[in-house]
Amino acid sequence: MVLPRRISRRIYVGPVAIGDGAPVSVQSMCNTDPQDVTASLAQIDRLAAAGCEIVRVAVPDIAAAGVLPEIIKEASLPVIADIHFNYRLAVMAVEAGVHGLRLNPGNIGGLQRVREVVAAARDREVPIRIGVNAGSLAKQVLEEFGGVTPEALVASALEHIRLLEECNYPWMKVSLKASSVPLMLAAYRQLARLVDYPLHIGVTEAGTVRTGMIKSAVGIGALLAEGIGDTLRVSLTGDPVPEVTTGWEILKSLGLRQRGPELIACPTCGRCRIDLTAVVTAVEKALERETRPLKVAVMGCVVNGPGEAREADVGIAGGRDAGILFRRGEVVRKVPYNQLVGALLAEIDRLPD
Repeated sequence: MVLPRRISRRIYVGPVAIGDGAPVSVQSMCNTDPQDVTASLAQIDRLAAAGCEIVRVAVPDIAAAGVLPEIIKEASLPVIADIHFNYRLAVMAVEAGVHGLRLNPGNIGGLQRVREVVAAARDREVPIRIGVNAGSLAKQVLEEFGGVTPEALVASALEHIRLLEECNYPWMKVSLKASSVPLMLAAYRQLARLVDYPLHIGVTEAGTVRTGMIKSAVGIGALLAEGIGDTLRVSLTGDPVPEVTTGWEILKSLGLRQRGPELIACPTCGRCRIDLTAVVTAVEKALERETRPLKVAVMGCVVNGPGEAREADVGIAGGRDAGILFRRGEVVRKVPYNQLVGALLAEIDRLPD
């Protein structure tokens, strides 16, 4: 089944296409000291290895803006500068060669300041993300709509879209982020019907890896299933690498993109006679650097294992003190329990690229 995709315009962040049917791209953000070039570049490399396609870096002050040229030059990913409060930093970022800007129009210093940033970006066709956030809506918008509502988020976005359109600036994408999943869903759905600009989707301040993954999967997944969303970020507290892996798992679960293996594992039941958790954990760890879009199954028993995972490229199903190795639902051979993981990995290595 092919999911629908909302029709949107095409922009580019560096070489990465966004919108107009381009693959939904996965983004993340550095949480290193913005002035620490070495640490930032190392983290960008880790994110790239995990599948990140665009990275955002905070530019909170002049010092951070001053090191942007070096980061942009050496980074393994296109770089978006995240700007708040000071429009001059956005202008400096454009002059440094940044591949995109993220602006929160509610705190950049007024419409005239936004115009000045647009003027700097237009000559270089640097895309701007209009980053509307539930936590920083303008006072007048809150008063008009009686607080933070989907309509308030959409109205704020439309105001700044019109401003950029008046400046003859077409290279924009829009986000309407909130920590409330129902709020962000309603806002994105409304805006998607009103404009055709690419949409950057996500649940902001989603929380820790445990709870944030769930909120992000529900919010981002619901929008993508409806065809809404051209690029995404999973916002999690801590190491940003899980943001990337979670983003890919969401895309893979909907059949929108493939990168790395899909691991199929049964929940276990009373028929299971092996330590399936240990086996699955070992297999998952071993496959972390595998980039081929394989389907790998680890099943708890031989009764239904091969059948339930018939579409897997390769898999194992446990029995008492042993298990079977199977490929595409067909049994290859019986394997002792302590050799199951090794046999599976060896079979994966033999699969053609």
